[in-house]
Amino acid sequence: MNMDMPRIVPVDVPGPDPVDLPGLIRQHGAARPDHPAIVTGEAVTTWGGLAAAMDRVAAHLIRLGLRHNDVVASLGGVTPQHLTLYLGTLAAGGTFAPLMISATPQIVAGLVANCDARLIFADAAGQAALGDLTAQPLDDLLRDSADATGPLPVIAPTDGFDIIYSSGTTGAPKGIMHDHRFRGRQRARMAGFGFDAAMRLLVSTPVYSNTTLAALLPMLAAGGTAVLMPKFDAGGWLALAARHRITHAMCVPVQWRRLLAHPDFDATDLSHFVTKLSTSAPLTPDLSRDLLARFPGRMVNIYGMTEGGVGCLMDLTAHPDRLDTVGQVVAGGNLMTLGPDDTPLPQGEVGEIVGRSVTMMTGYCNAPELTRKALWTDPDGVHWMRSGDMGRVDADGFLHVMDRTKDMINSGGFNIFAVDLENALLTHPAVAEAAVIAVPSPEWGETPLAYVTLRAEADPEALRTHANARLGKTQRISRVIVTDALPRSEIGKVLKRDLRAPHWPKEKT
Repeated sequence: MNMDMPRIVPVDVPGPDPVDLPGLIRQHGAARPDHPAIVTGEAVTTWGGLAAAMDRVAAHLIRLGLRHNDVVASLGGVTPQHLTLYLGTLAAGGTFAPLMISATPQIVAGLVANCDARLIFADAAGQAALGDLTAQPLDDLLRDSADATGPLPVIAPTDGFDIIYSSGTTGAPKGIMHDHRFRGRQRARMAGFGFDAAMRLLVSTPVYSNTTLAALLPMLAAGGTAVLMPKFDAGGWLALAARHRITHAMCVPVQWRRLLAHPDFDATDLSHFVTKLSTSAPLTPDLSRDLLARFPGRMVNIYGMTEGGVGCLMDLTAHPDRLDTVGQVVAGGNLMTLGPDDTPLPQGEVGEIVGRSVTMMTGYCNAPELTRKALWTDPDGVHWMRSGDMGRVDADGFLHVMDRTKDMINSGGFNIFAVDLENALLTHPAVAEAAVIAVPSPEWGETPLAYVTLRAEADPEALRTHANARLGKTQRISRVIVTDALPRSEIGKVLKRDLRAPHWPKEKT
């Protein structure tokens, strides 16, 4: 680790930290060797098989030259081989860096250099992103691995676990470093949502995304079963959910919306669901109400950052009257808002959200200056993570997220939060999705422009009139543009910079 890196100390918790994940995998392999751990199509990997394969891969990596805390980078899909490489890297004492298979070879080369990967693996899905890099064949990994001939490393809580690269929606991807303590505490947080040995988790998002890992890693620790879906489609997802009597799933809002809109949804047996989880992007009130009304099982929204520090949990089922919020701060965490001069604001006032919790990243990989910029240091010298979001905490402790700081619209000296305008548009029955951005205005400096997708034909001017009738005078939308689809990252976040690009000079987008 770069010695110039700020030392980020998470909130302490009483008692020992959870057992390392490879240790838990071995426990499940010994206790339930024939129970299914991973299901892909008709192929089943049992817990006994997974534990043995993990240790064979760990030994193989060590023979290839992997040393304690070295990085293994991967370019792979949602497959048992990819997950086994992840676990084998941890068992070998290494740090795993799953990279985006949709990235260009130039970006991938930069990420590999950034994390100083000692070994690179790729499967068929990741080959196109390799460029001039040479990688070990991921598909041959289990065949080439042999049993361990000596003891595997002992893992400490502060050893590296993984490096997750940000999506780059607000700039170049940053490598977010987690240790075993971070992931162990994150796993413990999921215990209240029915994560146990009887659970069956449907995985339909990429391994390189923290959205996936926030549910998949706790499921592996609990000893349940993961049903893998290499590429999401709503009809196939519903069929898998019914066939395998899925109890848990983590999806992003655009996936939940597509599932509810699928013609097979209402005829699909989803009665076995215990908990549905959503993260990565906001759940709008209209989508939340639809999920509560039509989809069985508890519905929980997770608001947070891959970096940790800032985190809220919203049990929509328990609080159906608070759907305009992202819930209350996670156990052991704290939130506050800062004014423009970084001064803490009284509760209830809108400012940038900062937080501390029991899970906080080690830092950005080989980027001490970026790490410092991500932190706010209080008068006692304690580090808080900056969220980049504007919001307020109400009297009951529920967090209202208003906007990204860079997405806030300043029109005529008034700050306008896009979420308020988007929610006003979503009250129209024809509007499926809405995204509001700032565009230049000779009169006001900036003015709100809305992009919408429709579920039924509607006149854009009528939509504008409908929304503006529900907004204050300073919030009025100047124009509505109907589009077939909103630009999104692979994990479902709306790319507002792509919407802004035609309207602004490059530095504004």
